[in-house]
Amino acid sequence: MNQQYSSLLLEKAVNEFAKLPGIGKKTAMRLVLHLLRQDASTVEAFGNSIITLKHEVKYCKVCHNISDTEICQICANSQRDASTICVVENIRDVMAVEATQQYKGLYHVLGGVISPMDGVGPGDLQIQSLIDRVSAGGVNEVILALSTTMEGDTTNFFIYRKLEQSRVKLTVIARGISIGDELEYTDEVTLGRSIVNRTSFDGKM
Repeated sequence: MNQQYSSLLLEKAVNEFAKLPGIGKKTAMRLVLHLLRQDASTVEAFGNSIITLKHEVKYCKVCHNISDTEICQICANSQRDASTICVVENIRDVMAVEATQQYKGLYHVLGGVISPMDGVGPGDLQIQSLIDRVSAGGVNEVILALSTTMEGDTTNFFIYRKLEQSRVKLTVIARGISIGDELEYTDEVTLGRSIVNRTSFDGKM
């Protein structure tokens, strides 16, 4: 046992919290001590929510967003514009776009971007399922809303090549977002304007 800890149980809990992204040992200690000060029912509810999340959460069969059901609430909403699909990198980006309240279509979560340096190729992403959705018909526009990074642009170009023979309109969010920025960290007003002012994508990076 590390001498700074008076309890092996405390040390183990701190080490587990410290594995979370952005959580150092000091923050982990504060979180653990906070939980220790709570009553048992509160801590049990916290723990059970994490366990339930891991065992019961689903991924939408249509767009691959996190969902409680086989089809997420967005895809199942008849008030959404099913003819428009916004392609994003991850689930956090769906939340970012939804927060703008400027988009009323559907989504497609790729699960990442093409990054050979990280060993991520097209086959590791949900690109084929996007192509299948477009091929099934009923889609008029695909909005490419990936991060304005080299990897994002490479993924945009790959999708463009796969869909350029289709009759679907391909657009990209306006570059009001700085090069290298990720959607989830962009303010809602800027992101909203970037979606509203999207432009046609011609395959140029």
